[in-house]
Amino acid sequence: MNEENKRKNIQEELERADKAMRAASLLYEEGLLSDAISRLYYFLLYNIRALLLTKGMEPKSHEGALRLFSLHFVKEKIFNPKSSHIFSKLMKYREEADYNPSYLFTKEDFTEFKKEATELAKKIKEYLKERGYL
Repeated sequence: MNEENKRKNIQEELERADKAMRAASLLYEEGLLSDAISRLYYFLLYNIRALLLTKGMEPKSHEGALRLFSLHFVKEKIFNPKSSHIFSKLMKYREEADYNPSYLFTKEDFTEFKKEATELAKKIKEYLKERGYL
């Protein structure tokens, strides 16, 4: 992957992230909390995929994205351990939202998860900007 492709792919992932956040907010406003939480997870996944692209990594699975993020950004102390916990937690809740119809989320859950995901996405964008990808 050359630098031009890397930048293009990073931009595409960030655009996907923005769309996922818009969808999450609309679903939340309509009271569709499980779907909103699922889209919130994808918002964070796409941000993390953009981050991984800076090192030429393209995970093939959700778990792969978490492993690569933890190994190359948390273990290397570029991001703090809480960052991988936020991603891991949202991954778990996305699975509950998508596959467990009896699992109930509250508006407070969404608000808390959105705050955490937004803060982590902001740090990711700061990293991308510092390295000239934005």
